[in-house]
This record gives sequence, C-alpha cells and structure tokens, in this order.
Amino acid sequence: MGQAQQTTWQAVGNNGEPDPVTPSVTVYSMLDLAITSPNDTIADALAATVPAAQAAEKSGYQRVWYAEHHNMPSIASSATSVLIAHVAAHTTTIRLGAGGVMLPNHSPLTIAEQYGTLAELHPGRIDLGLGRAPGGDLAMLAALRRTPGDAENFPTDIIELQSYLGDRLPTDAVNAYPGRGTKVPLYILGSSLFGAQLAARLGLPYAFASHFAPAALKQALTVYRDTFQPSTVLDAPYTIAALNVIAGDDPAWAANEMRRTQRQRLRGFLKNRAADLSEADLDSILDSPHGDAIRDMMRYTAQGTVGQVRDYVRTFLDDTGADEIIVAHAVSDLDARLRSIDILAEALTN
Repeated sequence: MGQAQQTTWQAVGNNGEPDPVTPSVTVYSMLDLAITSPNDTIADALAATVPAAQAAEKSGYQRVWYAEHHNMPSIASSATSVLIAHVAAHTTTIRLGAGGVMLPNHSPLTIAEQYGTLAELHPGRIDLGLGRAPGGDLAMLAALRRTPGDAENFPTDIIELQSYLGDRLPTDAVNAYPGRGTKVPLYILGSSLFGAQLAARLGLPYAFASHFAPAALKQALTVYRDTFQPSTVLDAPYTIAALNVIAGDDPAWAANEMRRTQRQRLRGFLKNRAADLSEADLDSILDSPHGDAIRDMMRYTAQGTVGQVRDYVRTFLDDTGADEIIVAHAVSDLDARLRSIDILAEALTN
C-alpha cells in the first residue's frame, strides 16, 4: 500500500473510501456487547443492537464492533457474524465488525468464509478484529472442542486467514469461497504486550481493550509504535484505544450508572455467590480493598455531561496518542444509551 492509500486506515469512510478530514478530527467508534440487563431477556439485548447501531451511524461513528464471549449470561454477542449480518441489514453506511473473533476457537477457513460472506453482502463495510483469548473458561473450551494450546497457533492462524481473504491460494487444494479477494481489513486486539508485538510484526492495526484491562495500555501502544514494521496494508502504526462512556444530561445520574455498572461487573465475577447479595453488600465489597480490581477495570471512563465527556476524551487522546477511540456505552436503559451515543458525538464534533 502506498503512502496516499495509508490514509484509509486513518479515516476510512463508511463506504470504504477515505474521508476528507484533517488529522485533528477524532475518529470514534462503538463496541456493543449486547449486554443483557437484569430485567431484560437475551432477545431484548439483541433487539437493542439495531437502534444503537442506527444511532451511531446517524451520529458519525466510524464503526460498531461486537465481541465474542461464551458462557456469560450477561453478554449476548457470542455469534458475531450472525449479529453483524442482522445489524448490517438494518443500517446502510456504518462499518461493522468483530471486536473481536477469538481466533483460537475457530479454524481460519471458517472465519474467512463467514466474513467473506459478510463482505460480499455488504461491500466496504466489514471489519475483522482478532483476539487470542478464548472468551470463556476451560469448560467452555471443552464444549467448543478446543484446548488452551490452540492459542499458540494464533500468529500462524492470522497469516493463514490473510491468505484466504487475499488473492493468493494458501494451498493448491483449499480456498475460501466466499472470502477470496475480499481483503476484509484485519485488526489485532489485545490487553497485553503480546498483541502489540504481533500487530507490529505483521504490520496490522492494533486495538487495545482498555475499557476493561487498562493496566498495560500505554506500554502496549509504545511497544507497538516502536517496533512497527510496514506491510502491504499499512504504512504506519494505527492504534485504537477503548474506553467506557456514561454520558447523560445529569451528572448525578451518570454517577449512579457508574456504580450500577461496577455492581454488575462484580456480580459477574462472583457468579452464583452473588445471588443473595444486596446492593449494599456489593457496595461494601466495591469500597473495600477486594473491590480495587473491579473499580480499576473502569479506570478509563468518560462520565457526565457533554462538556465533561469532551474534556475527558481530549485528555485521554493527549495521554495515549490514539488514532481512534472505541467506546462501550456502559448504560443499561436503551433510551439512555441512545442519549449517551449522541452526547459523545456532540462532544467530539462541536
């Protein structure tokens, strides 16, 4: 890829073409986990992904990604390709993708066929973020007929996947139909230095999961930039940093939502042991040294009104130098989430 083409990674338009924007414009995207709130069903959570994506599309978000998780009753986005197909049919321009597919859980050929199909159905709109973590526990791996050792093949699996999505046959006997020639853009996801080093070596964009694993964010971005090797798809490093957003018109409401999200995450860690705990019990744990890790998971959170969110994001971008932010709107009620989606866009474009 030549230098002029490299700008497509810096500001890819919703039709796959470069947007005429200056480097100072913040590129912002959304991560939607299809969270199942306590009073909602899985069907409710999946249904909410469509208006959320439509609101993001209308408000100028670059892309919406969905993450593969398993055996987690509060997250309904496990079948990423199916969910992307559904949302793509109800939107027109916004990019959609996985953030990400946990590649050790699958064969590269299967993922190439799934995302190649999406790319043929929705040209110029499909992304494919790839992670090395299993997205679940050992019991889940056994149910998928996988083992922890499959993660060791992650680098070679990415190269094989690139071949299936490119123009060259990976072998004389096997090819991906659909898939071949679609060149679905690949992104490496990570929450440690391993993903940063791999993305740099392969010359691919790198997205860091700082919305729940903030500790190594700055170190990982530095390693990625310092060791980046240009490739046929990317001339210079491109970084995406994740953060939580709880945006509303009332700061007190935003503070309450922050606490609610922390309680929800604590319940997820405690699993069945949380069934008999009241909100006061959960708050007591959160405010103790035992709750430090849960609270720190949301270290990077833009919380409050338009002005407060704008100030936070500007500081975050100054600190990280990220080319793009991807945000998880940690808001339970759909109407409030749609308002949070709009407020972030207002904060970054006005």
